[in-house]
Amino acid sequence: MRDKNRPIGVFDSGIGGLTVTAELFHQLPEEKIIYFGDTGRYPYGVRSQPVIQRFSRQAVRFLLEKEAKLIVVACNTATAMALEILQSEFSVPIIGVVEPGSRAAAAASKNRKVGVIGTLGTIRSGSYERTIKRVAPDIHTFSLPCPLFVPLAEEGFADHKATLLIAEDYLAPFRKEGVDALVLGCTHYPLLKKAIGQIMGPSVRLVDSAEETAREVKAELTRLNLLRLDGHPQPEYYVSDTPDKFVEVSQRFLGDKINRAELIEIEKYSGQPKTPVVV
Repeated sequence: MRDKNRPIGVFDSGIGGLTVTAELFHQLPEEKIIYFGDTGRYPYGVRSQPVIQRFSRQAVRFLLEKEAKLIVVACNTATAMALEILQSEFSVPIIGVVEPGSRAAAAASKNRKVGVIGTLGTIRSGSYERTIKRVAPDIHTFSLPCPLFVPLAEEGFADHKATLLIAEDYLAPFRKEGVDALVLGCTHYPLLKKAIGQIMGPSVRLVDSAEETAREVKAELTRLNLLRLDGHPQPEYYVSDTPDKFVEVSQRFLGDKINRAELIEIEKYSGQPKTPVVV
């Protein structure tokens, strides 16, 4: 099955992965996107690794049912805790958000000091530290969780004074350390770029994993000769709970409000771990 017109599958623990989807729309406008947000089991950051791996397998199986030619794990926590096992169990190309962001941060840093902000689960996993160290062993990495950034992004508080106060408190250690690149290690955080940039200052490069991941997807599809070359197909959105809420909040992430999201029973995709797919 080398049909270039097959869709790109994207999944996230909820709605944050729409920042990745927005970048895919921007960089790959001819591609069809199928998005699954696991809104019924959000957030993943408080879950154990075995549970996150089970949830991620189910999401991949659902997207394979939709004939995805490539799958993006648009969730930092799922990437950190499940990407390797997904890549070993499924033959479809699967790309996460940690590797692209890590490479971009390493390339951007001049003084070799990189900061990483993310959910508690992502920071505890150490995934960015390990990946950055592998890419550039000379870089010193400083990581801190910023859990309040997620609700602030979802509630549309990007320009609220409370966001600036919280950002100032969270980001003070990075300013003290003198980092010159800061990885936005959660797909919600790009919505708060303005506030984060205001606190960190113009000399600090903010690395948006969504942008870097979309570039990685384009490169991989080009390598596999699977780029769709024409058309503007309509995306499809699926969730495991509260489709109305998903539609309501989507505009903050995509810029345009989506028309509908379809509710699915994700637990029915619990089958066998290995699902061979010919790409």
